[in-house]
Amino acid sequence: MTDVLLIVNPFASSVTEQRVRSVEASLGRAGEVKTVLTERPGHATELAAADADAVVVFGGDGAVNEVLNGLAEGVPLGALPGGGTSVFARALGLPRDPGVAAEQVAEAIGAGRTRRITLGRVDGRRFGFSAGVGFDAATVRRVDALGRAQDGKRPGDLAFAYELVRVLAAERFKLEPALEVSGLGRAAAVFVANCDPYTYAGAIQLHVAPEARFELGLDLVAPVSVSARTLPRVARRLVTGKGPETEDVLYAHDIDRIEIACDRPLPLQADGEDLGDVEHVVIEAERDAVGVFV
Repeated sequence: MTDVLLIVNPFASSVTEQRVRSVEASLGRAGEVKTVLTERPGHATELAAADADAVVVFGGDGAVNEVLNGLAEGVPLGALPGGGTSVFARALGLPRDPGVAAEQVAEAIGAGRTRRITLGRVDGRRFGFSAGVGFDAATVRRVDALGRAQDGKRPGDLAFAYELVRVLAAERFKLEPALEVSGLGRAAAVFVANCDPYTYAGAIQLHVAPEARFELGLDLVAPVSVSARTLPRVARRLVTGKGPETEDVLYAHDIDRIEIACDRPLPLQADGEDLGDVEHVVIEAERDAVGVFV
């Protein structure tokens, strides 16, 4: 019998007691399920180190990130979309409905069907789908500062979009080069992608780096500068991944190491988690890092 550890963030946007019971029932067809609830930041990392044949996390991208940083070597992972966005699970091809996703993951566990994927590392910390330095990380920080609702839920995509506009407005929609990407040049901000899409706005996919794949190395997209004149063009490139190849954006595909030196301390995020300000950061690809149920 397969021992399945189910790690649940009870405060994630789409997690309810009824859905947890439904997920347990689905996974129970593939093995013996032990459910544990996270109680504090970082708790999922501790829980993921427990002895199990498979680990499934039901929560948002923050919970998935914590599990990736505690997962024992050789233990495959299942990710169920329980957050407001749940980029990692959706980018793997799972449906947004956690009950349907649980049925698919249970079937994959029963069949022993996994997919080996790359993970990123930023100063030693793993991330699943993205990292960024500059205005996207500043936006993550602003959203975190809004706090949570009375039920513990985080603000959604509309709040993120609003705070992004506020970040740009605070700079009068003019971002000059503020960092150096080793071997590529100067830029105003950096987006590092491990997959496509980079993120979602509701049901809309944002294709910052359309060539990025979980099985490859990392992709980098870095707008050189942003102004009121260039903002529409840069925004189109960041949202759709399409646009003319110009000097407005630095780009690199399938790379193993990114070194960034900032002119001043700039915000850093990984998988939507605020990692503080950095002046120097190294981001690396950890190829063939983990097996995921698909």
